[in-house]
Amino acid sequence: MELDEGRLKFITSWGNLGINWGVNRTMGQVHALLLISPDPMCADHIMEQLKISRGNVNMTLRTLIDWGLVHKHFTMGQRKEFFMAEKDLWKVLINIVQQRKRKELDPMLDMFKELSYVKPECRESEEFTRVIKDLTHFSMKADNILENLVSAESNWLIGPILRGIR
Repeated sequence: MELDEGRLKFITSWGNLGINWGVNRTMGQVHALLLISPDPMCADHIMEQLKISRGNVNMTLRTLIDWGLVHKHFTMGQRKEFFMAEKDLWKVLINIVQQRKRKELDPMLDMFKELSYVKPECRESEEFTRVIKDLTHFSMKADNILENLVSAESNWLIGPILRGIR
């Protein structure tokens, strides 16, 4: 496989995976392009490579910066802004986990807390409160696991994986 074919396949696949991770395809494609680029890229180059509009590139870059997946890169003598993806994949994973937790798990925990005030006064409300209590318990465990993952060093996860491979 030639480099251009491999790059296109990676960018397309990463964009499609992004949909499963709760982001749009373009965000995944821009991240993929910057991830495999050895040099920082300006918005014009990203537009040219991916055939997308300036507005889409700017909005996508802003989101990727907010997520901590892309950083602005100052280039001496250039007026344009340049961007580079975070290359430390552990940091990428942690940033994605933090954003997904903030957008999905935290609001769900807030909702369960609010629903916990329903009083078990009949058979239906007893079942409702039991299910909410179980979901809350499970969600709190998931929250604790994610908090431990975020605060862990990269070798916390990689060490056991490497030992398992040997």
